Amino acid sequence: MNKKKLLIIISVAVLLLIILFFSLRSKSNEELITCKVKRGSIEVKVHTSGQLQSENSENILLPSVLSSQNVRVYEIKITDLIEEGSVVDSGQYIATLDHKVIEEVLTQARLDLEAALVVVEDAKLDSNLNLSNYRDLITNSQADVEERKIVLAESVYESPSVIKRAEMDLSKAERKLEQDIKGLAMRQRQLNSQMERRNIDFRLKQKRVEDLMKLYDALIIKAPKPGMVIYARDRFGIKIQVGSVLTPWSPIIATLPDMTKMISETYINEIDIAKIKIGQKVTLSIDAFPDKVLNGEVISVANIGQPMPKSDSKVFLVNIRVFGSDPDLKPAMTTGNLIQTGVYLDKLYVPSEAVFETDSTKFVYLNKKNIVRQLVDTGEENEDYVIINKGVAEGDELLLSEPEKTEDIETKGWDIYEAQLARQKEQKTSGEQASGVDTTRKGNDNVKK
Repeated sequence: MNKKKLLIIISVAVLLLIILFFSLRSKSNEELITCKVKRGSIEVKVHTSGQLQSENSENILLPSVLSSQNVRVYEIKITDLIEEGSVVDSGQYIATLDHKVIEEVLTQARLDLEAALVVVEDAKLDSNLNLSNYRDLITNSQADVEERKIVLAESVYESPSVIKRAEMDLSKAERKLEQDIKGLAMRQRQLNSQMERRNIDFRLKQKRVEDLMKLYDALIIKAPKPGMVIYARDRFGIKIQVGSVLTPWSPIIATLPDMTKMISETYINEIDIAKIKIGQKVTLSIDAFPDKVLNGEVISVANIGQPMPKSDSKVFLVNIRVFGSDPDLKPAMTTGNLIQTGVYLDKLYVPSEAVFETDSTKFVYLNKKNIVRQLVDTGEENEDYVIINKGVAEGDELLLSEPEKTEDIETKGWDIYEAQLARQKEQKTSGEQASGVDTTRKGNDNVKK
């Protein structure tokens, strides 16, 4: 009998537990998670990651003589480099360029210079020989003129025809002397011109040898100032390393950044770029040092976007100056940047989870006697909250998740939606007028219709 009674008690207890379980489950299903509409100040921030760079740096370049037109070496290989990140003093060794290429070019340049010197010496001998011949002709012509003068003087008692012939011979001899003198002057100018061209060629070859020797002596690259060595990228975007080939058109080997003035280079997507302005305050964190918090400000915003890799989206380069200096900061460190784009005072705001949207509307669920779908006009937003310009009041209770059977819920606030449409239409009309669209003609066409 006692066993039967105990079994009945246990069965009743289990039944009560089952009823209590389903009762609590049903009650929990009816409970809704809500929030209140608050009024106050709200900060709008854009979060992005960036990379530290030096704001000012000095480039370590190929020797400047490599750009000389006389050198005619259009690319040179790096044969040795110190480790990137090394801290160097002024004048300390950085890299070595390929000596072999310059040795080959210098050897050929010296052979060309010797050949040019031979040409100059030959030209001098040829010039002296030519001018000597012309001077001999002039000497002979002068003697002939003197002889003709004597003949004319001795023919004074001869017949008129003999005198006439003597005068003609003298005149002919004088003309020949004059022609020989002019010929000597012309030939001298001609030979001087040829000699000058050969001298110019010789000087160019001599200058080339001198420049190549300067280049050869400058193939050991040293630091122009103290700093940390950060290697540049070549024309293919590859980091400079042993074996890299540089040209006079891409002469940067490395940079020595000024570690006391750092910036964070970051890229902002096209959705948020309109919010970013020069002078906005920024809070920076360093991934390598989670406990460090730095301050800065936006110093530049790119006007032209660039495509993101493997995406149709565009991003814009933004530079953020880091205030102060920190010995722990190094180039290429990753930063987290919180850009303060605005502080809004005395605004109604709600959690982002409380705002729902379709393609054309945004709304909240008001939790009053009955749940109501309320259309709202939203403003700026940050990662957590959304400003509500119109549609709710301070203290209103909103749902943080969509209720069941939303098709039965009444929608209010269509006046807000109509005002938004009117505002969009007005903005579109203003844009058309600014772009030169003939809105008067459109209006006339509508009247006719």
